Amino acid sequence: MTAASISSTPGIRKTQHVVTIVGGGVAGLTAACALADAGFRVQVLERRSYPGGRASSYLHPGTGEVIDNCQHVLFGCCTNLIDLYQRIGVADKIFWDSKMTLIEPGGRRSVLAPSSLPAPMHGLPGILKSNCFSLADKFSIIFALVSVMLKKKQDPDEDLASWLKSHRQTRGAMNRFWWLVIASALNADLDQIAMPYAAKVIRELFLNSANAGSMGMSTVPLSDLYRGAEDYLKARHSEIIYNANVDAAEWDEEAQLWTVTAAGKPYVSESLILALPFEATAKLLPKMPANEDAIQLAEELKKLEHWPICSVHLWFDREITELPHAVLLDRDIHWMYHKSRWQPQRNSNASYIELVVSVSREFAALSREQALARAIEQLAEFFPEVKKAKIVKSALIKEVRATFGVPPGIDAVRPSAVSPWPNCFLAGDWIATGWPSTMESAARSGYLAAEALCNNLGDDRQLLVADLKPTGLMRFFC
Repeated sequence: MTAASISSTPGIRKTQHVVTIVGGGVAGLTAACALADAGFRVQVLERRSYPGGRASSYLHPGTGEVIDNCQHVLFGCCTNLIDLYQRIGVADKIFWDSKMTLIEPGGRRSVLAPSSLPAPMHGLPGILKSNCFSLADKFSIIFALVSVMLKKKQDPDEDLASWLKSHRQTRGAMNRFWWLVIASALNADLDQIAMPYAAKVIRELFLNSANAGSMGMSTVPLSDLYRGAEDYLKARHSEIIYNANVDAAEWDEEAQLWTVTAAGKPYVSESLILALPFEATAKLLPKMPANEDAIQLAEELKKLEHWPICSVHLWFDREITELPHAVLLDRDIHWMYHKSRWQPQRNSNASYIELVVSVSREFAALSREQALARAIEQLAEFFPEVKKAKIVKSALIKEVRATFGVPPGIDAVRPSAVSPWPNCFLAGDWIATGWPSTMESAARSGYLAAEALCNNLGDDRQLLVADLKPTGLMRFFC
């Protein structure tokens, strides 16, 4: 729908409807692009000088390099995030890989990759051939995967640790598969993950289809990736306003208008979307119109919790491995991303490595020198070339609010896109999307907020993209 045709749409005003979106992260950008495409004039207020929110990049002052605040990964099952990338014309800037290489200290490798077998058996040969799992480990993992496959609904009050114990998982399976691949992917301890969310990840990454589990990474810095949304909005008479830290928001009942004040400047609109992390939303609530539902929302937000992620960035004078990425077993560092392998702007004769430590409260407590020394020492256990290489520069990034937790009972405090105020809607990976804390959850929330706004105006359009359909035999277990 274009701006010219919006006047003929039932339920939408004849004058162009203006929407203010607070927050230029994935959630806010997704909502903004969808609404701009539907003919609304959108103004996005972003407190930073670049887009992407927690999925952003910046010029690191100590290294002179543009780095991401943390490595963000998407999967083939992230249908709404992929839809956003296609919408803003950056889908070709994603490097896809269906292989997951697990490396033991000393360098022995195992590869989990899809075979030609139909789902859910496509991943079976990879598990059976893996050197890092004992025979008992393999059978216990397969037993658990089959259990998830056969049971469509999981108990929302059960945590993953209890479920794994009841399904007789071996120590090797716990440490090298469930804890590392699942818990670190969700960035939380096993006993802090509600079983439905664990089952969601297991089904999508290992059971539903080979395409669903493919891993994607941006070939450009994240803020460059999301600048595609800025161009998309400009072409549709909308905009992102940077360095616009919101001070307050007021609702005029008589005029049916919102006035959002940012950096001392007022922004007036008919509708408002708050697309902020839950802590930022909580800080803004006292500056919003007071009512009982807003008080209830504030109480619910207190029950949400963020978990940190640490990332170590290392630049070597030579290539230390041919692998584009890997899972590192039995050590503090969990994931290795060889970004110079899939970011063409990097020096291909050297190595720019990002190491990610999930569930990292202990690691986050280390000093910069301690964290770097530990990471480099452990990296050399997996890649001997590290001992011969020279470290040109390094950086340690501690993202203390990287993801929110999804413990048992979390769904009771995740709100819908409808807010306590008129013509105001909520977006963010923490609202009720059915997904854990991911870019996909953020994208889904943006579409849900845009849908709710349209529905409020009598337009019943559907923007949320359906989940990727299971293939093979999994079609009969979903």
